[in-house]
Amino acid sequence: MAKKSQPRAGSLQYWPRKRIYRFLPSVNWKVIDAKGLKGFIAYKVGMATSLVKDSTSNSLTKDKKMFLPVSILEIPPMKIISVRFYKNNQVVNEVLSLNLSKELKHVLKMPKTYSKKIEDIKDYEDLKIIVYSEVEKTGIKKTPDLTEIGLGGTLEEKLAFVKEKLGKEILFSDIFKDVKLVDVRGLTKGRGLAGPMKRFGIKRRQHKSEKGVRRPGTLGPWHPNHVVFRVPMSGQLGLFTRVTYNSKILSSGKIQASDINKKEGWMHYGKIKTEYLIVKGSIQGPAKRQLLLTQPLRPTKSQEKLNYEFLGLK
Repeated sequence: MAKKSQPRAGSLQYWPRKRIYRFLPSVNWKVIDAKGLKGFIAYKVGMATSLVKDSTSNSLTKDKKMFLPVSILEIPPMKIISVRFYKNNQVVNEVLSLNLSKELKHVLKMPKTYSKKIEDIKDYEDLKIIVYSEVEKTGIKKTPDLTEIGLGGTLEEKLAFVKEKLGKEILFSDIFKDVKLVDVRGLTKGRGLAGPMKRFGIKRRQHKSEKGVRRPGTLGPWHPNHVVFRVPMSGQLGLFTRVTYNSKILSSGKIQASDINKKEGWMHYGKIKTEYLIVKGSIQGPAKRQLLLTQPLRPTKSQEKLNYEFLGLK
């Protein structure tokens, strides 16, 4: 008789399975190869169905109209809070911007007087910027979200970008105007305490089983008397950091130029008031979830060659 065996249930790629402590995840900006600003803060509006015309070469549906599920994101402008100068992977200096939003007082304790300038900093190897989103322009909340974003290019190009944008609004359309794919980093929808069946996908036991049906058959041997972390047990489900790679951009623009709002507004969100982005497929998280859009880490040819002509939302 053949040996009865099966693969274990549940992925061990992410561990421990617990709630993240910050909404905007940290990113290793060194691995993302792009010029200029490598990321942007966005907010999830919701999902919809879009009508597109497939113009992909050698496609079975070429020149045909089709419906695609899409996710809609709102992207308000950003501003620079400070510039961080790095040497040996450590922060050696930081220069604050003077033209900041009043709402930042609820998040940061800003100094009353500040005299340090970018021109005074000499000894450094790299620089990154701390930015905040002008989320009050969207109407969903007032408190801005902060994050550190890396810059691409030579050291002179990074410094020129910072000097140009310091104290001014940074628009998504200016930074990602030629980008066709985007990676979306954010938190999944929080679901609280969940059992091992929902959390790890184990099967329901026979109805006459002892000590429960919706649980694993054993937690381990008597000796050693220790429960290893691989045993599927109940715990936190959701509110995990996940990345959606190579999301295809179908359309983007300013709401003043092309209004995509519903008459009654988007469910659980309201109406879009700034720039928007429409990407193919679903994005993690509920409505109003803050997301971090980045240049594609590893773009694939199959996603890059897709060519859709956006005709509108259903």
